[in-house]
Amino acid sequence: MLAHVEEHGEERINDVVETLEFYAEARGLKDEEVEVIGEIISNLFGTIEVQNDIDAGTRKSQALNNFMGRVLGSIENQ
Repeated sequence: MLAHVEEHGEERINDVVETLEFYAEARGLKDEEVEVIGEIISNLFGTIEVQNDIDAGTRKSQALNNFMGRVLGSIENQ
């Protein structure tokens, strides 16, 4: 996904997130389907965070490692 953000920009990803949020509110979706949509949205926002770090001058590998550290820290604190 990171390559997609690099090529098409953050705004396009935000449009996708908005569309997914709309679908997540549809009647008739199973809880599992809503969870999958939520996970996809989370991954898209994570991609934007990593790209923002890269744009701020962080090396790509370090930006990815920083993000994974935040994810793992969040999981451990649950």
